Amino acid sequence: MSGPKTEIPTFTFPQLRQDIASTRPSHPTSNGTATPARILIYEALILFLKDACSAGIPGQSLSEVAGVQEMLDSYPLSISFDSAVSSIVESLQCRKTLLELASKLGLANDPRLRSALHLGEKRIAALLVSIFNSKSEEDTVLRLRGHPAQYFLDVVQDALDRGFLMAPEHSRMARRIVRKLSEACDQLPSSIFITGITGREEYRTFGGGFGDIYRASCGDEVVALKYMRAVHFLRGDELRRLRLKFCREVLVWKDLHHPHILPFMGIDRNSYPSSLCMVSPWMEHGTVLKYLRDHGRTDVDKLLYEIAQGLEYLHLHDVVHGDLRGASI
Repeated sequence: MSGPKTEIPTFTFPQLRQDIASTRPSHPTSNGTATPARILIYEALILFLKDACSAGIPGQSLSEVAGVQEMLDSYPLSISFDSAVSSIVESLQCRKTLLELASKLGLANDPRLRSALHLGEKRIAALLVSIFNSKSEEDTVLRLRGHPAQYFLDVVQDALDRGFLMAPEHSRMARRIVRKLSEACDQLPSSIFITGITGREEYRTFGGGFGDIYRASCGDEVVALKYMRAVHFLRGDELRRLRLKFCREVLVWKDLHHPHILPFMGIDRNSYPSSLCMVSPWMEHGTVLKYLRDHGRTDVDKLLYEIAQGLEYLHLHDVVHGDLRGASI
């Protein structure tokens, strides 16, 4: 299984200078002139790149390196936005631009780069916690749409995945705001989407009122695709409710990890252009009812115990299954 691949464009040094300038927001002063805003997140990364330029870059002309260094010198070491939310949204593009520059300078694998990034990510985590504890900032988040909403979702999910929100309360608040923003803007964190789904069988293996299960492959693994067939016949509010249900299920399921809970692998958006598909490992024996028909009832007690363990785990995480029956186990 592989995650989504972000295509980062290839830049020349003049293009990078222009991009760095374009990511630097300005605020008017009292006399109407624009002054550079202050950045609060990636100054350690900027300082690292400036030091690298000062030391000289093999394979690059002195004029090119001097031009990059000039831009980095003028790039503000700290910015102040109107809100922490704006800082988070703007930081993602700044990070991408600076990392592309680091790659051009041959520094992508330098451990000092990773240390500088780590400091920036810790600052992002601190900003996120401040947002979680502010009603006005949360309201600002929930009004985000389009690219800003996607950037915010991706930053929060990245902070969760990398363990920068270690306190259980902070992790809980982060997941809550991801769920609320996803439902508000009808978007999901980019890291949830996976690629490489192939060999989808023509006919469904299982079917329900709103969705079908198809067998497919992801690399060397056989997987199940849960396809939301209902998108073809629902309209208006009904379709909106289905999409909300889909988002909720995905965002809850992806955080569940237990030996007796079916793992969530990701979302495939390529097999059916009109509908997203949830991806999970293929269960060769089918449902528990099919397993009992094929193998007898010798393991009933063991199966009941494992089901109870899985259910206990769900309840400990404040999750109610809602459709617990033999055909769904």
